[in-house]
Amino acid sequence: MHEDLFSGLAGWLALNRLCGSRFHRLRSIFNNPLDVFASDGAMLSVALRKRLHAMQAQGTPIRDALQRDLEWVQAHASNTRIVHWDSEDYPALLREITDPPPVLFVQGDAHVLQHPQIALVGSRQATHAGLEDAFRFARELAEHGICVSSGLARGIDAAAHRGALAGKGFTLGVMATGPDTVYPSSHAELASAICDQGGALVTEFPPGTAPHAAYFPRRNRIISGLSMGVLVVQATLKSGTLITARLAMEQGREVFAIPGSIHQPQSRGCHRLIRDGAALVETVDDILAELGGFQSLAVTQRPDGVAMPPGVTPELQAIMECIEFHPTPIDTIVARSQLDSAQVLSRLTELEIEGRIVSAAGGFARLPRS
Repeated sequence: MHEDLFSGLAGWLALNRLCGSRFHRLRSIFNNPLDVFASDGAMLSVALRKRLHAMQAQGTPIRDALQRDLEWVQAHASNTRIVHWDSEDYPALLREITDPPPVLFVQGDAHVLQHPQIALVGSRQATHAGLEDAFRFARELAEHGICVSSGLARGIDAAAHRGALAGKGFTLGVMATGPDTVYPSSHAELASAICDQGGALVTEFPPGTAPHAAYFPRRNRIISGLSMGVLVVQATLKSGTLITARLAMEQGREVFAIPGSIHQPQSRGCHRLIRDGAALVETVDDILAELGGFQSLAVTQRPDGVAMPPGVTPELQAIMECIEFHPTPIDTIVARSQLDSAQVLSRLTELEIEGRIVSAAGGFARLPRS
């Protein structure tokens, strides 16, 4: 066996190529998923054992594939990252879903993955009114300091990304291809604009992965998994957008839908979602109220380019970065901040008074509002 091949970052990349869709199975078996490479395979499924043995036997071809993955980062070192499951900067919300990806290839600012997000999705064959709604909602969400995530597809997705850019905010494009392939190719300029304005492109698929029908539903679980909620602007009853909305419900995320004409096929998917419990929204304020009453976040830039709420000093922001949107134990905050307990407790008190965090069972939770 090639010990160096299946350790560290290379090990995570090998794991991603071996069983990206079966990662949740490995986590239920091994404390450290990389231990699969040292296992005799007795606890694994027949299919997974065969893939593992094949990978270990391939030697040079697998080494070459992993080298290509690493070279993608090295070739664009200034704005690319590989974030794996064991990384501290792996998105907290995405970590909570049933089948999180073991690896994320990120182009742009990886900090955006931690930013409060609303996914905005819908039909590729949207009406003019639908495109205008997507653009307007995305722009207003961005103006409130919320990152708008979508799938970089034609129609509603593209309008959402462009609206967020127009709102001078961040937007995240989740791809169903490798990080070196923009699909559709006509959105290459849009993809560049997303990164240039401080956003990011993210995918679980390694470099060289071409678009395939089976990859888009897998992409959708990442769109919903990264977000606090999903807004559906337009969708037919057979739209893949409904997959994203269903996944969001299963993941415990909020689902919002914009109603439309009963005579418009692109409205029927939204109407079904509303009947199934999605929140009917007419304005961005409806979304903000449902999520706990966000207040406007002015876009103040930190040195790394991530928006910082007005009135938060760099010292307080550093503590906020150590706190998740679910209860984070004080011991964990102290360990992450590398400050002593007295300093941390003092700053936690300031943040709680400012309304940035709230004390909760087991620690403190970050509030996605100013």
